[in-house]
Amino acid sequence: MSRAIPADRTHPAWPAHRAVALLPGSLPHGGVVPDTPIHAFVTPPAALTLGTADAPNPQRRDIELGGLLAFEIHHVLSHAEADAVIEASERFGYRKEAPGIATPPGMRINKSVHWVADSEFLGPVFARMAALLPQSIDGMTLHPRLSERLNMYRYDDGDVFNRHTDGEWPGYSLDTERRRMLQWPAHLRSCLTMLLYLNGPEDGVQGGDTRLYRPDGSSHDVRPAKGSALFFRHGFGPASVLHVGSPVHGPVPKYIARINVMYAMPTA
Repeated sequence: MSRAIPADRTHPAWPAHRAVALLPGSLPHGGVVPDTPIHAFVTPPAALTLGTADAPNPQRRDIELGGLLAFEIHHVLSHAEADAVIEASERFGYRKEAPGIATPPGMRINKSVHWVADSEFLGPVFARMAALLPQSIDGMTLHPRLSERLNMYRYDDGDVFNRHTDGEWPGYSLDTERRRMLQWPAHLRSCLTMLLYLNGPEDGVQGGDTRLYRPDGSSHDVRPAKGSALFFRHGFGPASVLHVGSPVHGPVPKYIARINVMYAMPTA
């Protein structure tokens, strides 16, 4: 059972929100906090209902990573849309613990909030970039929806996410009453991490590059670009990309959202 979180009534443009799941949350330096919430708005917020009239023009740039799959798509969100996602996340509230995430002590040193977004937001995001995504991976075909669970991280001064690979995830969305987070069927699985950068140097962010490692140990740094996204293969096999969220310095935090790109396994 989910427990309601008090409604946020500080701004009429944003609806109230509630917890739609409670999971154990791992702390940066070890330890677990029970009943760490995953949030959702009680109704789709107007600020995150994206239109198409003023949509950006996404462009893909592949990254040479020694045969591993990695690329950027620039201009996924406008700057105003990116600002709205940051505001939404701050309304839920960042915490030290991350729900449903198991990381060794000292690996993830940042703040986290997880929430379930709406198709009014993620549907247009997917539509903008669908033609630029791999249409198949390892015999699986691109699913026409992104997982709606957003794992968001805020990097304050000195925060870092040390070297790791991202795990595979099922897809998630809300039930029809918007009170529970639902897990998608097992034939749908994530293959790509989408790191959506919500601010960058133009906002005063210092540092915070994402460092991607090639199989030979050399690396490639990606500078956060507001409204753009970095994609790479995840999981725990040889095709997965080791990476680091480099330290942020100074008074302006870096905000990113991890979103999972879903693929469908063949069915008999």
